[in-house]
Amino acid sequence: MSHQPPLGVVPADSAVLATSSLLRLLCLVSPALPVGAYAYSQGLEYAVSVSWVHDEQSAFDWFNGISQHGIASLDLPLLMRLHQAWSQGNAQEIKQWNERVIASRQTQESRAEELHLGRALARILVTLDIPEAGFWETARSAFATLFALACVRWNVPVRDTALGYSWAWTENQVLAAVKLIPLGQSAGQRLLHRLMGCMPGLLDRAAAIRDDEIGSSAISQAMASALHETQYSRLFRS
Repeated sequence: MSHQPPLGVVPADSAVLATSSLLRLLCLVSPALPVGAYAYSQGLEYAVSVSWVHDEQSAFDWFNGISQHGIASLDLPLLMRLHQAWSQGNAQEIKQWNERVIASRQTQESRAEELHLGRALARILVTLDIPEAGFWETARSAFATLFALACVRWNVPVRDTALGYSWAWTENQVLAAVKLIPLGQSAGQRLLHRLMGCMPGLLDRAAAIRDDEIGSSAISQAMASALHETQYSRLFRS
């Protein structure tokens, strides 16, 4: 006679594995991760300087627009494909999707940011016993490529990987808005909670996108990023 665990109770080994994976994902998306993401606003600084973004509501509209027309249609689908490629050990597809991420960055600033964060994460992962990350310390490495590698090695499922990536991007942008607009801490929390509510839908869209549909139409962000390159007074690197 087989003995099944009570409903809602997972076997001990599975629970330990899931907890370990969750904790490692939390480390990966933490603002304390020393990759320097705090130094980048991804065009937000220019948008604030010309009053495209000037209060809590306009910040929500800006972030939600980028999430819908950039993160869900470009970043997350590419991240999911990188997760699959690392899971299968498919070196050709890893290289292909890595280059696709870099090529998708439309300005000098955004490409420099992607490569800087990728190399920084590669260095960290080597110290965390993921030796294959060492190759990417000197290669053209996208942040998403190393993020996916870490999640695969730490047994983080693909949907949780995408959710963590989306959360990290959102939190970094909200923190930048709190400094730039400026917003109070309570307003920042309200923004985060509103944007959190959109994330499940973003993941569903990203999972359904075909290869030939991947792309960004966040035009205002691309313009802001390009114009930020010659902005006279700046706090952020992008």
